[in-house]
Amino acid sequence: MLEYYWLLRSVLKTKPHLRRCLKRCWHCRIFFLTDPRNAGRSKLGCPFGCKDTHRKRESTRRSVAYYGDAQGKEKKKIQNGRRGQAGQSPPIQGEEGREEESPPWPEPMVEHVRMVVGLIEERQISRDQILQLLEKVLRQHRMARVRRIDHIIHHLNRQPP
Repeated sequence: MLEYYWLLRSVLKTKPHLRRCLKRCWHCRIFFLTDPRNAGRSKLGCPFGCKDTHRKRESTRRSVAYYGDAQGKEKKKIQNGRRGQAGQSPPIQGEEGREEESPPWPEPMVEHVRMVVGLIEERQISRDQILQLLEKVLRQHRMARVRRIDHIIHHLNRQPP
């Protein structure tokens, strides 16, 4: 966490015009850079999970409120009745015994990094450029954290001779 704040502080020193984009998450109180269009807003959730958690919590609250009244209970009764009559559903893509590879980076995080890098470099950055950058960082960290022999074995497993 200290590395994050050190980096954020150094960015703000070199780019003082971004200080207006510095916000504090209303939930976890962490500082983060936001889009300049959101700079005037006060109640923002950080892109590190609080925004999604709040959105899910509010969705659940709305659903509970809707299905708690008479009209919602009737609608839920109809939906549950259809569910029993539907029979077998077709298999979901990727269920035939093979695992789908999940993306290594959550989409909201990629978009946040794209926005922040664009602010710092003062230019538009594509999603593909960010994914290439993150993949490069991931490879560099793997080498730094893994013993050399483990890295060689991992490489040989991925690309056998």
